[in-house]
Amino acid sequence: MFKKVVFQTNKLKSLQRFYANVLELDVLDRTEQHFTVKIGTTDVTFQQTEKNAQYHFAINIPGNQFVIMKYWIQDRLTLNKNGGLNEIYYSSFDADSMYFEDPAGNLIELIGRRHKDLFGSLTKEAFFNVSEVALISKNVSEIGEALQDFGIPLRYGSEVNPKGVNFLGQGDTFIVLAPSKWKWYFSNNKARTYPVEITLNDERKIISDAKGNVELRVKKETTKEN
Repeated sequence: MFKKVVFQTNKLKSLQRFYANVLELDVLDRTEQHFTVKIGTTDVTFQQTEKNAQYHFAINIPGNQFVIMKYWIQDRLTLNKNGGLNEIYYSSFDADSMYFEDPAGNLIELIGRRHKDLFGSLTKEAFFNVSEVALISKNVSEIGEALQDFGIPLRYGSEVNPKGVNFLGQGDTFIVLAPSKWKWYFSNNKARTYPVEITLNDERKIISDAKGNVELRVKKETTKEN
């Protein structure tokens, strides 16, 4: 679902080193104002900004390489813990997850899908794609309705929960729609609203501004939710 995602950061150089040197992912292009890293089938761009920004996004990895990936990650950084544990199994998704933060404080989740395997040695190919991108807003109900009308289904029904986390998408890729100050699992940080731009595989765009207003674009047609 996610062809490209654009985040903002005031720690551009630190992030570039992290994704290239620590996670060993390919940097597609870089300037003094941005860089783009390839995460499987998704291109993730970080743009320079003066203000701090912290996002939550997830990456799909093969379920059969979850343990290997965990050892590999722990050689490079410290995993976040929740209740003394540094991993969790989500039965509703049949997936295992681990969490860590990059130098800008972005909360990154690696999701091992138990129904997706990859055989052979652990390589960058184990990072399949960006599987989740969080959209944070005070207008959860309105945005959830607009996204459904935009053709992105809500997991488990069609009624958006304005006070909780909502998963919109299908398969193994979702927009995670949540209210401001939502407490993330495996993090001491609360969700905040920052600009983010999502390009879907069919070239449609979902653009959220610093106030949590979301603009939905289909070629020349535009729908805006305030």
